[in-house]
Parts: sequence; C-alpha cells; structure tokens
Amino acid sequence: MKIIIAYPPLNRLKGCPTLGQNRQFQYFKEPTYIYPVVPAQGATMLKQAGHQVMWLDCIAGEVNLEQFLKTLRAERPDVVAIETKTPAVKQHWEIIDEIKAALRGFPKVVLFGDHVTALAEESFNECGVDFVLTGGDYDFLLLNLCNYLSTQPVVGNTFQLEPGIYYRENGSIKNTGKFQLNHDLNSLPPIDRDLTRWKDYAYKNGNYKRAPGAYIMSGRDCWWGKCTFCSWPTLYPQYRTRSVENVLDEIGGLIENYGVREVMDDAGCFSAGGWLKDFCLGMVERGYNKKIYFDCNMRFGALSGEDFKLMKKANFRLLLFGLESANQETLDRINKNLKVERIIADCIAATKAGLFPHITMMFGYPWESYEQAMNTLNLGRWLLKKGYAYTMQATVVIPYPGSPLFEECKSNGWLKTTDWDDFDMKSPVMSSPIPDEEIMGFARQMYKVSFTPEFMLRKIFSMRDADDLKYSLRAAQKVIGHIVDFKKDYSKVN
Repeated sequence: MKIIIAYPPLNRLKGCPTLGQNRQFQYFKEPTYIYPVVPAQGATMLKQAGHQVMWLDCIAGEVNLEQFLKTLRAERPDVVAIETKTPAVKQHWEIIDEIKAALRGFPKVVLFGDHVTALAEESFNECGVDFVLTGGDYDFLLLNLCNYLSTQPVVGNTFQLEPGIYYRENGSIKNTGKFQLNHDLNSLPPIDRDLTRWKDYAYKNGNYKRAPGAYIMSGRDCWWGKCTFCSWPTLYPQYRTRSVENVLDEIGGLIENYGVREVMDDAGCFSAGGWLKDFCLGMVERGYNKKIYFDCNMRFGALSGEDFKLMKKANFRLLLFGLESANQETLDRINKNLKVERIIADCIAATKAGLFPHITMMFGYPWESYEQAMNTLNLGRWLLKKGYAYTMQATVVIPYPGSPLFEECKSNGWLKTTDWDDFDMKSPVMSSPIPDEEIMGFARQMYKVSFTPEFMLRKIFSMRDADDLKYSLRAAQKVIGHIVDFKKDYSKVN
C-alpha cells in the first residue's frame, strides 16, 4: 500500500502552528518545529513492513493547500494519516472533505491524536474521515490498520484489527474496543530520519544551543501523568520506558549517522531513580557526553543535588520544568504534587550543578485572582533575573477535551466557548476574575523580562563561545515573536 503521513497546511494568518507532537498548541510568529517522534516511528515501521511511505509535513515544509492537494493527486495514496489537535481539528475536517472531493472519495483518511482520542465519534459526524486511532501508540495501530487493509482481498486472511480503532460500517460508527498500551517499546526499529525529513526540524527549534538537533522519546509519556490540565494522559494513561541500552543505541546512531550535536528527549518526564543513574553512566562510558548536549523534560521534586551533578557529568544541558503557578492552592488543584518552595530549591540546585533550568508558567486559571497571577509573574521574574532559571515559556491555560480540567470546566460552567478554533491560545477560553487582555498581558510581561538590564547583563557575562552568542541571538528573536504572539487576539480571524 502507499501511505502518506501528512500534516496538512493550516491557517497562517495567525502565525506558524505548533501542531506535531505538541502537548499545547499555539501559533508562533517565529516558527518552531518539533520533530514528531511517534508518527516518524510509524512511518519507519510501515516502510519496513513493505509499504510505500511518504512524509508530507506541509507546516515544516511550508507547503500550501493547493500544492498539498496536487501532491495527493499525483501520488494517489491508499491511506493519508493525519495527527490532529483541538485547535486544528475543524480545519482538518474541512481538508479531509477537500481530499475526498479532489480525489473522488479516495484515499482512506486516518486521524489520530489526543482530541480524537477524547472525542472519537465527533470527527465521523463532521467530515468524511474513515478511521480514528485512539491512544498514544498510533504508530503500532497505523501499521496494524494498513496491514489489515492491504490483506483484505486475500482469501482466508485472518489479520485482525487491534483495540482502539474507530471506523464506519453500514452508516454506523463502530470500534474495536478500548485501546491497549501493551506494545513493547524496545521492539521499535531505529527511526528512518531521512524518510521523515529530520533536517526540517533540526534548526528552527528554540531548545537547541547546538544544531543540528534531534528529538527522541525514551518513554511514553510522563511517570506522574496526573496534572489535570494535561491532555496527554488521555493518550498514555500509564507510563512505559525503553531500556537504557536501547535509548543509548539510538543516541549513538544520531551522532554517527546524522552528525547530531544536541538531543532533546520529549518523554513527558524523563525517568528518575536507577534508570537515570544508569543512563548518565552510560553516556559517560560511551563518550557521548563529549559529543552532544542532552535536554529533557523534568519534574520539580524528582531529583537530588547528586542527581543534578551526575546529569551535568553526562552533559545534560537544558532541563524543562513545569512551574505552572507560584500559588500552592493552584498547584494542589491541578494535582501537580509539588510545593512552591521546591521550585526555588531545585532551580538553585540545578543551576549550581551547571545545568540550565527552563521554566514554564501558565496564566488564566479560573480560580486565580490578579494578585495570585502576580505571584507567578514575580516568581518567574525573580528566578530569571537571579540566573536560577535560564529560559522560560509563558502560556495561557487551555482545557483540552479529555483532560480533567476540561471536565471541571464543564461542571462549573467555566467554558466561554466550545468552538475548537478558539482553543489556540490567542485568547482565554475559560472565565476568570482577570480580564482577558490582562491575562494575555501577564504572558507578555514574562517575556519582557528578557530585555531587562539585569537579565541581559547576566546573559552577556555567561557567554563562553560562539554557540552561546548564536543561541542568545536566536532566543532574542523568538522572545520578540512571543511578545507579539500574546499582543493581539486573532481568534476571530477566518
């Protein structure tokens, strides 16, 4: 079979959409491309199974709708598979119907992602989609589905669809049962990075100090997995990890085969404890710590001072921490399992060990007052100005379908809209004691810290090489872009 894994072109009037493998969707003025590891893994497995596979990311490749449809007409694929998310799903419904019209009902179209996992039947009612894959192992499910479809005409075929797949049959929507995360992650083959155009994602990413960079996932997805605002526990209600050796082998392949200089692990939270210790020692034993920087997502409260020192020895650089709020009430309500005091202690300990904490903060919680939002702003400012946090990301809280926060919003009448187009962070979608413009202003003010004299001088005196200078210049450009991102409400732009 011929399969195209596609990210169709989306509305660029709002900016560059951050869709692929993103836990939070946002339009950026300055493009940032995240390599979608799980779809890339699916493309690799399909190719190894003998299928013809094409990677068509129109966002990272800057391909417009006319060119996209032209490619589909020329290639005549049997299957087009698309990752979707709440703010993009309505556009995807329209594009799916355009695909069906342009190619006269052909090919089969497959959707996957957290939105359609939470609301699987919705897309069948809104467009001509043929299949919806639920859960986070959509690489395995896509392979299973394509193998099934390719063998259907074979007499005596006994190939069965796995649980988690929705489909149409005689005008009805049916499914194969609840998805199961029972696949062996160590069985995954090395990703074919050339097939999946890895260089399109290797440079335009604000996390990388050194380029080219590459994403991996050591686990699926977060070993805590209980934060109420996060939509990815919808995909991964339980945590699984690959073996240390398996992950190290992948890193070695990226260094030797692709010349990668920085690796970002995009598991929701990198493993701690014995797994982390073995990984760090393996990085040193193999000499990878002398060849690459390593970045990962981490939780406050998960590591000790000795852990931070060992990670530095293994050449970890950027640790991405979810601060979310400086108010204990909020941290408790979103089930963060974190004390405010530990935020400060871990930032200081990580920095003293020679690591670079990146903090993320959110504004617009329905229960937070202006003063509470100011607490978060002030803590973020203080950490950045003192050099205890290296970089930051400020966002507006968006309650995605499937998350406990979305259900809480429905129960309390907090949702101002259920038009999915409005869930793109261009304006708040939850009611709040704080006016919308002031919520957006908090995010802008956080980014403006980067241009305060104290912060800028600290950055200048911390520079050690040309990579530092290049990184700072790229970061400044992105910060300016983020200030613009939160400046105007484009939510009603068609």
